[in-house]
Amino acid sequence: MLMIVLRVLIGVGLMVSAVIHLQLASGFQQAAPSGIGGGALFRIQAVVSILAAAYVLIRGSRAAFAIAAIVALSALAAVVLYRYVQVPAIGPIPSMYEPVWYPQKALTAVAEAFAGTLAVIGYVLLLRRRNDT
Repeated sequence: MLMIVLRVLIGVGLMVSAVIHLQLASGFQQAAPSGIGGGALFRIQAVVSILAAAYVLIRGSRAAFAIAAIVALSALAAVVLYRYVQVPAIGPIPSMYEPVWYPQKALTAVAEAFAGTLAVIGYVLLLRRRNDT
């Protein structure tokens, strides 16, 4: 039962991140309307979060938990990095420095931290269960 609850909560956290990224995407595309802008990156992140949520909900395997953790924690790392560090444009990836916290951004960070932490816990629990048998 615990694993099912973990899977659902991870899915919810990833979906919150995905929905907010989709809502914000159009505003971030304006910086590079014809190239790979922040909006395109936000849409890609949203799709990856949706796929990771579906995978962990359907499978609940160590691989699913690992992918969910990677997706959630890498998105969290990106939002924190671009909040505090002015990373320059890297090739087609634009500089997305945004030195403010606003409600949607903060909610996304909390959802990603929540999902990532729970995914790591789920992975460890499955690893222990495997090693105990």
